[in-house]
Amino acid sequence: MLVLALLGTVVWLAGRHEVEQAQAALDRDTTDAVADLRASLQRNIQSLRALRLPAQNAPGDAAWPPEAAALLREHREMVRLERRDAGLMPLAVLETPYRMRIFDKVTRGSEQNDVALACTTARKLVAPAYSPSHYVPMPEGGGIELMELCVPVEGGYLVATYGLRDMLTELLGPTLARGQEVAFAEPDGTRLAIIGVRRRAGTRIFTSQQLVDLPGVTLMLRVDGWRAAPDIFPNLLTALVTAISIALVSVLVLLARDTRRRLKAEFELAETLAFRKAMEDSVITGLRARDLRGRLTYVNPAFCEMVGFSAEELMAVHGETAGSESGHRDDPGMPEAPYWPTELAHEYQQRQAHRLASGMPPREGFESVFMRKDGSRFPVLIFEAPLLNAQRVQTGWMSAFIDVSEQRRIEELSRASQERLQASARLATVGEMASLLSHELAQPLAAIASYASGSLNLLEGGADRGDANHGAVIDTNVEVAMAVRRIAEQADRAGQVIRSVHDFVRRRDRTREAVAPRALIDAVLPLVQLQARKLGARIDMALEDPLPAVLCDRTLVEQVLLNLARNGMQAMDLHEFVDRVLTLRVLLIGGSNKGIARASEGRRWVEFSVADIGSGISKDVEERLFTPFFTTRADGMGLGLSLCRTVVEQHGGALIYAPHRPRGTVFRFTLPAA
Repeated sequence: MLVLALLGTVVWLAGRHEVEQAQAALDRDTTDAVADLRASLQRNIQSLRALRLPAQNAPGDAAWPPEAAALLREHREMVRLERRDAGLMPLAVLETPYRMRIFDKVTRGSEQNDVALACTTARKLVAPAYSPSHYVPMPEGGGIELMELCVPVEGGYLVATYGLRDMLTELLGPTLARGQEVAFAEPDGTRLAIIGVRRRAGTRIFTSQQLVDLPGVTLMLRVDGWRAAPDIFPNLLTALVTAISIALVSVLVLLARDTRRRLKAEFELAETLAFRKAMEDSVITGLRARDLRGRLTYVNPAFCEMVGFSAEELMAVHGETAGSESGHRDDPGMPEAPYWPTELAHEYQQRQAHRLASGMPPREGFESVFMRKDGSRFPVLIFEAPLLNAQRVQTGWMSAFIDVSEQRRIEELSRASQERLQASARLATVGEMASLLSHELAQPLAAIASYASGSLNLLEGGADRGDANHGAVIDTNVEVAMAVRRIAEQADRAGQVIRSVHDFVRRRDRTREAVAPRALIDAVLPLVQLQARKLGARIDMALEDPLPAVLCDRTLVEQVLLNLARNGMQAMDLHEFVDRVLTLRVLLIGGSNKGIARASEGRRWVEFSVADIGSGISKDVEERLFTPFFTTRADGMGLGLSLCRTVVEQHGGALIYAPHRPRGTVFRFTLPAA
């Protein structure tokens, strides 16, 4: 590597040196060209000043001395000479004989901006000055980039017009244009005039730029030099050093080939083993490998931590019993694992023998119970797969173990928490109905008291009269019997109210059973009617006939119906609502029908709906309708709708709501048909 680095450095330095030489030569040529350009322009100014100009009113060609025409013929970079008075009015014009006429009298008046700018600068400097370049279109197409030179003379100004391309051709062309591209450019890089050859394919560009600072204007002279890219080996010495180095490197490569291959193989093997070891040690899933006889061949640290035994202890158990095995995969005498519970060891041994003999284990996994070293039991989820060698031949089994005890504990806590929330919701519901019960029970109790008092009065009156009037006694007995019947009816009515609440609040086991929808409605109807009579509301029911039974937890579904009915009643408990109707509807829907059932094709569902004609649900409340502990009532807990949706979803159904026309809200939920 050192030889190759030195070789590359030598070649790079040689090429770099050649490039720097080429760039330095181009910079020198450009600097010399700028100096020559300034010198040529200065000589032209001296020649213009040396002209002996006649009087300003001299007519025709007499306005110019013969030296002026000779000056234009000798200096082809000048395309026009003008004499102007102090007010910049044109007095005489002399055109170059090598070009067509470019300007007319109209476009070259006293208001010509470029001439005015150059002469203004010359007047300030009291010396010749140049104008910025300007583009003039040609009659035959194209155009020419020009620059004005204003030289103050006696009585006015002498204006010489330069063609930028002609300046490059005449003043710089003989020295720079061979194999190069020469251009005048603005300081921002805009090219104004270009001469020279274009770049050839396979060549390298070398660029040099120099400022041409003239009075009144600053131009950039840019020279692009083309030449072939430097060779890989610029000189013989470099090529010789390179050849010797290549030969030395080749010998070293041939000698070290086998060593490198061996070291590479060892390194890759070590990396693979280290990676596999690190991966197996880092996973939290227990891993266990067994051979075809069921003997333990490998366990990872997670498995050892899971069962509480070290890898040596687990391997020792299988090593001690290996000599007693017959060598068959289905040998029932295979060793028992120390992490098997004692009471289940025989069953596990038979199950393991059957699985090893049957071939491919189930990919979805199975649950089992293991025993830690301290004797405690814990549930595990086991996944097994065959172990294949490089020839795709099975050599054993690999098992993955997941300790699900924490998951089971969390599920149990969640289930207990859910039951507590359900109980809290039922108690909250009963608490809210306490006032309704007191109002409803007051009427039958008052009637019982009234009938009892009347009966006593009748009995006392009959005793006072004695047997004087046998017919009056008979009438009294009839009236007393009627009053006693009224007392029994009212007492039964009060008892029915108490039984309805007792049946709802009583805690029962969470078992799902087939229940008729009519039975669910009838169970909560007395409690709903309590609130309906207090509000003066009417309850309408619409049940399809026939309806199949639903498979549900009866107590929970009754709570859902009661919560939805009570919410509908409360939505209509406003003074502006005179007509208050709560509609309970039950119908049968299928998987392919319209509805909210989420089931496979052909599955039947029973849909319950509770509709009111109350105030409806606003947009703000709609977004948080099912959020636990969110309520719009001052005395509410905010658990009703959240628990209702949880109960329905636990049964596999769905709970939704929608506006009820012309006003109000309708809630629908589905339960699977039994």
